[in-house]
Amino acid sequence: MNEVKESLRSIEQKYKLFQQQQLTFTAALEHCRENAHDKIRPISSIGQVQSYTEHYCNNSTDRRILLMFLDICSELSKLCQHFEAVHSGTPVTNNLLEKCKTLVSQSNDLSSLRAKYPHDVVNHLSCDEARNHYGGVVSLIPLVLDLMKEWIAHSEKLPRKVLQHVTGTTGAHHHAWLIFCIFSRDGVSPC
Repeated sequence: MNEVKESLRSIEQKYKLFQQQQLTFTAALEHCRENAHDKIRPISSIGQVQSYTEHYCNNSTDRRILLMFLDICSELSKLCQHFEAVHSGTPVTNNLLEKCKTLVSQSNDLSSLRAKYPHDVVNHLSCDEARNHYGGVVSLIPLVLDLMKEWIAHSEKLPRKVLQHVTGTTGAHHHAWLIFCIFSRDGVSPC
């Protein structure tokens, strides 16, 4: 669990740097939209940002900030996989994880996504930009980070052995663990 928390902290640090450059990010997206002659459609997916970066990005500043965004999204996706390996989950943690995985998928439509208080990322955009072009893409990372923090909070409430169980036991150990859980649940000491 500590490794997962450390990975999340590392991503949060990268996001803080990215957040300081949000205007550069939206300007880079605007330049790419102009180069693509695609000024009508909003930026609606990670895949679209990837495509713009690969095909319509003409300067190093724009490329750097777009790659930073894509790198953070990739790390969030990998962290989702890491979460799955930590424990088999509960209905609550599984739901949070599914939301995260959906949000960071390449083709997920982000156009209606909007971060709300305490995140002010959308507030830095003009009304038109927030409503029509970039609100979803700038809201993505803070919303996924919130879901991941919530996943960790719920996971930390689970008995320690549940977390160890998934990462360290198989076969006969798994059977013994299930018997222990059943006895413990029923209030009977297994010894």
